[in-house]
Amino acid sequence: MKNKYLIVVVGPTSVGKTDLCVQLAKHFHTDVVSADSRQFFREMNIGTAKPSPEEQQGITHHFVDSHTIAEDYNAGAYEQDALNLLEQLFKKHDVVILTGGSGLYVRALCEGMDEMPETDSALREQLAATLEAEGIAPLLAQLQVLDPVYYNQVDQANPQRVIRALEVCLSSGQPYSSFRKSERVERPFQIVKIGLTRDRQELYNRIDQRMDLMLQQGLLEEAKALFPYRSHNALQTVGYKEIFDYLEGKYDWEEAVRLLKRNSRRYAKRQLTWFTKHPEEYTWFHPQQWDEIVSFIEFKRFELGSKI
Repeated sequence: MKNKYLIVVVGPTSVGKTDLCVQLAKHFHTDVVSADSRQFFREMNIGTAKPSPEEQQGITHHFVDSHTIAEDYNAGAYEQDALNLLEQLFKKHDVVILTGGSGLYVRALCEGMDEMPETDSALREQLAATLEAEGIAPLLAQLQVLDPVYYNQVDQANPQRVIRALEVCLSSGQPYSSFRKSERVERPFQIVKIGLTRDRQELYNRIDQRMDLMLQQGLLEEAKALFPYRSHNALQTVGYKEIFDYLEGKYDWEEAVRLLKRNSRRYAKRQLTWFTKHPEEYTWFHPQQWDEIVSFIEFKRFELGSKI
């Protein structure tokens, strides 16, 4: 598959990944593979800005509505499932589009995941209950004791990462960081990575508009239906957590909406930070730079193809 190309399109929430990727898929006559860790789940539609059938414009989107919220699905399982899917897609297509804002899932597919020990689901539920009752502070304090190395690396505003690290520490008796080898796996296909970005204020305005639209579309009702699953990792995220806290009476609706927008902007900033940690990996464009993006992809295909 050395003459096959995975075009990776990343960027923060609301930047315009869906529209661009649909156009790229049309241009290359191919499919889109999602690396959005929340769009997998059929029950999470409004709060994940999942592309509607109209927005997909007849382009097949894999790993959208592929699982139910009752399932436990993680980056390691996604890596294997996505590699198996790509093996099949590359029999029909020379190019496949991968897109999403979940950096961990993009990395899992492009570079491989470190081997982690088995963990106990009951332990995860216990940690999630602590998070719900006491917030993230006691979990961070525990992680600082068990794995000070990872404590200084982790996004401390991301409860999923903190809980995952604690699961491994407590299950194995070893620091989570000791299992993170960070050794890249060579894939049998070529990878071309581009990032999408906008002026910061333009992006923030788009995020606020998206949040208003989500609320109009019924985000509150969707969150109410998902409330029994609120300890699920996928729901410990912006867009749902704020409404769960409102439903539990932690603050009023006006404050919930304010936090929803503020935290979504902060999430976008964290996404950009993740993807720009290694500036040599991604070439960045505004989503409307269509000609430049297509020219860059074709140039990289030529450049990589000449090295095969």
